[in-house]
Amino acid sequence: MPRRARAPPRPAESDSDRVTQPPATLAPDAAADTRDRRTRRLATVALIAITAVWGSTFFMIRDLVETIPSVDFLAVRFSAAAVIMLVMFWPRVRTLPRRELHAGIVLGLMYGVAQMLQTEGLAHTSASVSGFVTGMYVVFTPLLSAALLRERVSWVTWGAVGLSATGLGVLSLTGLAFGPGETMTLGAALLYAFHILTLGRTSTPANAIALSVVQLAVIAVICTVGAIPGGVTLPQTTGQWVVVAYMVVAASIGSLVIQTWAQAHISAVRAAIVMTFEPVFAAFFAVLAGGESITWRMLVGGGLIVAAMYVIELVPSRKGPPAEALHHEPAA
Repeated sequence: MPRRARAPPRPAESDSDRVTQPPATLAPDAAADTRDRRTRRLATVALIAITAVWGSTFFMIRDLVETIPSVDFLAVRFSAAAVIMLVMFWPRVRTLPRRELHAGIVLGLMYGVAQMLQTEGLAHTSASVSGFVTGMYVVFTPLLSAALLRERVSWVTWGAVGLSATGLGVLSLTGLAFGPGETMTLGAALLYAFHILTLGRTSTPANAIALSVVQLAVIAVICTVGAIPGGVTLPQTTGQWVVVAYMVVAASIGSLVIQTWAQAHISAVRAAIVMTFEPVFAAFFAVLAGGESITWRMLVGGGLIVAAMYVIELVPSRKGPPAEALHHEPAA
């Protein structure tokens, strides 16, 4: 039987002959989810940064408000911020849809009245009690979210809220008795919670700047109206004006724009928990630059608030769309 001719060997494949396979890419949904996670993390970091700015202001304005009434300081601060933002971004404000313009006015009213209540309450109670009672927005925010918006708040979130509230108490309180000052401050905390919730429902990356300008303008009007009856006292020294400039640029314009942008990407409850870092940074800067000593209250209270941040940020939640995705309609 004749043998079959053996087929000639195939020539070796050179590198140039090989077909290069494109690298594996993420599916569109997975890529979008990764981008969303990164954006939410960036928004969280941005909120922590503005709480650091807020915390740095306590020791800076301590001497200032001894010579200038607090309401006058607020009027100067927010009026200057509003004028700067209106000059820079008037075209964006002019094209803001009517619905979002009305939302900005309501947000400014809530924030402005809260500032006035907090300032007036501070005249009738200690700074530590004021800081604790104001921080109760971290409790009011999830309560209002569940009661008014029918949003489900997970046990992990409630745990983080409890840690934050406990940390605030340890950090701030040496005693607590409710009087007119505490009542006004509690009203401010409730308004701050409403502000956080409303901002979370109305802010988008596209309208963050315009919405911030409208809020600043309304806050400026409210504070100025409160200051006019006694006459507005202006800063007198270069050092005082430097403090005012820092408050205008960093603690008013920058902070409100960043908060408005960040709350377009994270839930209101998460934002409230993150913002309880303010007294932690206030204590840090008081020790670093204000000449105060570290106490066990600072360490324990600050540690509990950091733990709350760890819980809300790193503990995995149940599967499903993130709460942030339920807060906004998709952009057109």
